[in-house]
Amino acid sequence: MKGTTAVEALEAIKASVAALAAVIPGAGPTGQEDPDPLRQQSDRWLDTLAESARLQAATAALVVHAAAGFANTTRTMASPNALPQGRIAQEMAVVAEVACVLAVSERTAGALLSEAHELTTTLPLTLAALQGGNISWQHARAMVDETASLNPAGAAALEAHFLDPDAPNPAQGCPPGELVPSRFRHKARTWRERHHPDSIEKRHTKSALDRRLEFAPDRDGMAWLSAYLPADQAAGIWDRTTTAARALQGPHEDRNLSQIRADVAAGWLLGGTAEHVPSPSAQVLVTVPVFALMGLTDEPAMLDGYGPIPTSMASRLMAESSSSFHRVLTDPRDGAPLEIGRTSYRIPVSMRQWLRLRDGKCPFPGCSNQSLDNEADHLLAWADGGTTGISNLGQPCRRHHRLKHATAWTPTWASAGKPPGWISPTGRQYASEQQDWEPPHWPPEILNQRWHREVGPALPEEIRPEDILPGEAPKDLRPVDPFLEWSWQQAPVDEPWPEWSIPQTV
Repeated sequence: MKGTTAVEALEAIKASVAALAAVIPGAGPTGQEDPDPLRQQSDRWLDTLAESARLQAATAALVVHAAAGFANTTRTMASPNALPQGRIAQEMAVVAEVACVLAVSERTAGALLSEAHELTTTLPLTLAALQGGNISWQHARAMVDETASLNPAGAAALEAHFLDPDAPNPAQGCPPGELVPSRFRHKARTWRERHHPDSIEKRHTKSALDRRLEFAPDRDGMAWLSAYLPADQAAGIWDRTTTAARALQGPHEDRNLSQIRADVAAGWLLGGTAEHVPSPSAQVLVTVPVFALMGLTDEPAMLDGYGPIPTSMASRLMAESSSSFHRVLTDPRDGAPLEIGRTSYRIPVSMRQWLRLRDGKCPFPGCSNQSLDNEADHLLAWADGGTTGISNLGQPCRRHHRLKHATAWTPTWASAGKPPGWISPTGRQYASEQQDWEPPHWPPEILNQRWHREVGPALPEEIRPEDILPGEAPKDLRPVDPFLEWSWQQAPVDEPWPEWSIPQTV
């Protein structure tokens, strides 16, 4: 470890401490007198929380540098001719030393050393963001976990997608540090599934062999029952159980939703049916790239509330459960579904489906409630002049729908591809998480056909686009389709884009 890295981490801590001292109420001058001193004090306490989080992140970065530095220095001091048994013993000694210094278990110390090694060797952007207080230690650990099975190039691409604003396809929406760690992990896992070097079909086939049901006793006469299942089955079970539990709620029901859901599932598993319990069908949203549905590419489909799934699973779901699964074709240009417009107060089913696709979950920051369990809502009430358009609609969960109407929390405007953000009672603005739509892969045969159609019959069919260098292409043979995956140096920037139509059915 270079000494400057630890010094830089320490300087980051000093800067955070100085900023913290300036915002703690009563720790320094407040400047101009505020007509509302309690509001001013409230704001400064929130600023204190924010600076404390940055201080914790900078401290975690220093711990990473120290752990990696100690491990590297110890290995350097070890004899290069040591036998394998001696090297293993040396590693055990390093783990034991770190565990004793931090007063943690050796398992925890071993995990820290492994994470510190990855952050200091293969994830420089993540470590820099942690040191600068832009992400938390939980975010950094999620990045380490999600890049564990990727090669160095894949790990660098995943890291750049979220932490490099100059990346070819940077993540959409709020920065990673403004997402709760679990939501950031979900987005990172989704990107990893899409770009993993091994086909998702192959990985799913292997993982499906590990499906199992587990039982774990717990205290107070309770136990945990969990199942490791294919994603489509797990999502369908969860949605069907939740829908039945929602139907049983009412003014005379004392149980909360979690309790009802558990009772319904137990009744179904023990007896096949549960008395006085509705038995609805599962409602699961599946998004499938049109070329994958046609068998031309092997891109993954997207299962609402979960993430990428094999296209074969999506095809089977739509073939076997047409009444429960809704098919939505995506735009081959950018991967986003088409917008559906309406002007009446009543929100049609088609627009509700579009909202679920746009948001993916409740749009309130940090909420993970999946889209099929949420409620469509006018951001600006119809009575106040609001319209039933995609920019004036959200789909918050029941908890945050109630928060909007009962408190001063206010949603901001949305757009066709961006869910609404939120403004807190203190005036702070919080962006919502966005879907990372990606352009689907174009099959080579379709690219070639479209390219030859654009340049006309003057070019022989056996010549492919990649066979011609941009500078060598005659002016009248330049392709004008902006969706093709190559660029032409001589193309004028003001050249109009061609018309493009999206098929509505397959």
